[in-house]
Amino acid sequence: MPPERAVTLSAKMTGDSHRERKGAPHLMSAQADDTFDIVILGGGSGGYACAFRAAELGLRVALVEKDKVGGTCLHRGCIPTKALLHAAEIADSAREGAKFGVRTTFESIDMAGVHSYKDGVIGRLYKGLQGLVKSHDITYVEGTGTLSSATTVTVGDRVLTGRNVVLATGSYARSLPGLEIGGRIMTSDQALSLDHVPSRVTVLGGGVIGVEFASVFASFGADVTIVEALPRLVAAEDEAISKQLERSFRKRKIKALTGVRFASATQTEDSVTVTLESGDTIESDLLLVAVGRGPVTAGMGYAEAGVTVERGFVIADERCRTGVPGVYAVGDIVPGLQLAHRGFAQGIFVAEEIAGLAPTPIDESGIPRVTYCDPEIASVGLTEDAARETYGEVETYEYNLGGNGKSQILQTQGFVKVVRAKDGAVVGVHMIGARMGEQVGEAQLIVGWEALPDDVATLIHAHPTQNEALGEAHLALAGKPLHAHA
Repeated sequence: MPPERAVTLSAKMTGDSHRERKGAPHLMSAQADDTFDIVILGGGSGGYACAFRAAELGLRVALVEKDKVGGTCLHRGCIPTKALLHAAEIADSAREGAKFGVRTTFESIDMAGVHSYKDGVIGRLYKGLQGLVKSHDITYVEGTGTLSSATTVTVGDRVLTGRNVVLATGSYARSLPGLEIGGRIMTSDQALSLDHVPSRVTVLGGGVIGVEFASVFASFGADVTIVEALPRLVAAEDEAISKQLERSFRKRKIKALTGVRFASATQTEDSVTVTLESGDTIESDLLLVAVGRGPVTAGMGYAEAGVTVERGFVIADERCRTGVPGVYAVGDIVPGLQLAHRGFAQGIFVAEEIAGLAPTPIDESGIPRVTYCDPEIASVGLTEDAARETYGEVETYEYNLGGNGKSQILQTQGFVKVVRAKDGAVVGVHMIGARMGEQVGEAQLIVGWEALPDDVATLIHAHPTQNEALGEAHLALAGKPLHAHA
């Protein structure tokens, strides 16, 4: 059946009941009213994106959320952490004003004021999402839902039946076996509501969450030590990025212990002591556990309904289909990058898939990645090592931000690294420096459209911008260096 025909039929089948429900209460008890084209379990980035797109396509949608629509990203993840990072940037600017001829002084961090700013941002976005749920005429069900069969989700004594079911229950902040969260030992969830700035902080984990919080605490005035078992920070990034971040952190007096393993932690009323496997100890006021996020799938009824679950993750194919017909999975519960925009894209994909539009599967390697520490890291595509494994022979070029006018104005250090298959397309772009996340959009287009360095070299990049650094790197890789050596 052609996609256009499928959508038309779907709209006809669901349109009448959809129209009848406009303006009606969302809490309905009749069995017929609890039958939907899609029942979505989880209202985070993946879940609400799926709900909105499906409703736009004329499908009848139920969205189940036990907490607040927006999920981890809006309430405990992306938005609040980036608000803290912006406050941290303001603190650094106040300290360093004299460097720019501006006589500013830094007095202190008012955590109550920081939280007021952060919560204001969250509140405005949350209110907007609530409005969108209503305007899309989605049946929003508050409560803890479980997958009670391949076609039903149970919320309390209410059973929602779906022609399709989408699992989007997200993730939680993990800890290590035997390391209990409480008191001075906390995850990002508790760190987001701290009422004071600790003097000394130990961060367990040097991945994205660890380095972002390390950056915040350092800017707020704490002495920070990162403990990472792997040989380098942000180990998923290109090795050159890790080295630059570690150099930059040293300049900021952030201590990074890499290649060392955690053994235990004990706390008193006044401090927490971390013991490493080497026997060395680190004493601080707070231990932030940032060892990654685990999937929220336990006790949800997934395996009982026939869905394959491995190490807590739901296994799904490139079309987000589980092994159970009509049951899809999106976001952090599916193995892969745990990023809000990945879940968001998957949610839209599934809605269009169910509507019969036959969307193109998402290329996981083409998903942009940004780490919002100082300096900021942005990347898309393959690292140099991964590119060598895939293509054998590759070419790379690093354009140092020292040659970029806007970067000099901002007083930032770093580089743009471009990776291409030998005499072929660009397969990876890796950037580090202030505001580099704003450059990842063009980088994604370059990698996604398999551009040659010569293709990018012909594009005009505005001056003076950091975006020029991306252009200069491609000019150099195309054999036309202007502000760099070939």
